[in-house]
Amino acid sequence: MAEIVLGLNAYHADSSACILVDGELIAAAEEERFRRLKHWAGVPSHAISYCLEEAGIDLSDVDHVGINRDPKSAIRKKVAYTLARRPSPRLLRERLRNARAWLDVKGMLAQEFPTQPFRGTVHHIEHHLAHLASAYYVSPYGDAVAVSVDGFGDFASTAWGLGRDGRLSVDGRVYFPHSLGAFYQSVTHYLGFHHYGDEYKVMGLAPYGEPNFVDQLRKVVLLQPDGTFRLNLDFFRHHRESTSYQWLDQTPHADALYSDDLAELLGPPRAPEDELLQRHKDVARSAQVVYEDALFHLLERLHEKYACDNLVLAGGCAQNSVANGKIYERSPFTRAYIPASPPDAGGAIGAAAVVWHRLHGGVRQPIRDTPFLGPSYSDDEIAGLLSTRAEDLEAHGVRVELLSDDAALCRRAAQAVADGGVVGWFQGRMEWGPRALGNRSIVCDPRRADMKELLNQKIKRRESFRPFAPSILRSEVQKWFETDDDVPFMSKVFVIRDDKRASIPAVTHVDGTGRLQTVDVGLNRLYHDLIMEFFGLTGVPMILNTSFNENEPVVCRPEEALDCFLRTDMDVLVLNSFVVERDRARAERPDDVPVLPLERS
Repeated sequence: MAEIVLGLNAYHADSSACILVDGELIAAAEEERFRRLKHWAGVPSHAISYCLEEAGIDLSDVDHVGINRDPKSAIRKKVAYTLARRPSPRLLRERLRNARAWLDVKGMLAQEFPTQPFRGTVHHIEHHLAHLASAYYVSPYGDAVAVSVDGFGDFASTAWGLGRDGRLSVDGRVYFPHSLGAFYQSVTHYLGFHHYGDEYKVMGLAPYGEPNFVDQLRKVVLLQPDGTFRLNLDFFRHHRESTSYQWLDQTPHADALYSDDLAELLGPPRAPEDELLQRHKDVARSAQVVYEDALFHLLERLHEKYACDNLVLAGGCAQNSVANGKIYERSPFTRAYIPASPPDAGGAIGAAAVVWHRLHGGVRQPIRDTPFLGPSYSDDEIAGLLSTRAEDLEAHGVRVELLSDDAALCRRAAQAVADGGVVGWFQGRMEWGPRALGNRSIVCDPRRADMKELLNQKIKRRESFRPFAPSILRSEVQKWFETDDDVPFMSKVFVIRDDKRASIPAVTHVDGTGRLQTVDVGLNRLYHDLIMEFFGLTGVPMILNTSFNENEPVVCRPEEALDCFLRTDMDVLVLNSFVVERDRARAERPDDVPVLPLERS
């Protein structure tokens, strides 16, 4: 009989599930993709159902469930803190309610799956151990320093240890209320970005500013001699008040964590509807600098401690791709791996991996390194959808063509991109993690200087300062970027070579960088072939890649892709082997936006 482990991130933002069968990762997905609510928090019932279906089983066949929370972790620290600080009764009630929910996993499963009785064992895996495992057990390294930098989980914000020969230790932690994630979240709210997960907007805004508030923010984040950090708690509320976190059956919401003292330090906070002033951009830049200083202060000490050159990094702060791109420059580590899903969703894989390795005596069995773990749909299913929607398509002036030859399909899509079109690219299994990596992507010409504005205004409907990323052939990276690193999950920002920036303005950020995604034929053949075709047409070995959505979670089903195509100004939609095209698909290029083919180098 196969041994089956179900991994969960539940009752928290980015709820998710994954399934291991005899140690092999079969499926993984975030609940938001099915619920269509960003960062959905609660019980990942749809994701669980998908994983079970993909494995061909039901819940009664599952032997073990690993969940990335252990309310009993750090219990002495919690009690001591409560006695010393006397936080508000409301805060204590919320913490106890959450702990009861996490502890009653069997009850939760019985409620969600009443006809599939779970008879196995539940394992509560400490939050940061799950983060560390989600990076180490998926990485290519036998030995690695493992680091988790997050908001809060199980009364800690940061943890580190060593992975060696399949065994993973947790050797140190930074405990509540000190947190780099809380610091960055506070600045995010201060700058008027109030939605859960908006920290990436601060990261995108930072290059437009100057580090004029670094001295002030160094009073907020205090670096310690042992490599750790502390927050100056005068500038925060979360340690003494009940700051509301809403995690049940909804898009998560979190109150601002900063106190009035931070506003006195930096000036009046920005309201969401206010104009972005240079002062706000300077605060963003300064916060990024202070975050990086703290991160690299820690990494420097950990390299000294472990004398190991390999780093694996997880936790919500591991999505700070700007800092990640400076690891080789600002720390002694020579190799760094960030998994496809470093935030809390990835804790589902980490929890399942810890359970598996404990059951098997710590013998390391690497989990396959792929983000393509979500649902896929057959050409027959898509043909049925297009047939059902034929009247709607005709009303939109859309024609449909079937191209069963992959080479012809890639040529058609590449030509549409080279001609200035915005192309929705829907193929194979949906990506796991926050990034679209070539199966649920919108792709465009990186050479067009107006493409960023076009995408922001007509498709993505988002802030104009946010950059778009390049997907580049792995073999061509060093010719275009000042690195030769493998970055398959779009997790690091690197400098684009100075002589190449003018050729790819749509993916070159204001500071001359790009958030890199390297594309290898072994990981995603069809996406690789699409870029190869574009390379042949233009001499540019990359395309602009952004997630296939419009202020919603990345599309999961073909129905969502088709709806997004029809309600936006997209030109072409490629659904598996079907090309759905507007009559005006080959957009005319303005005379003032020159695009010149480059010779291959």
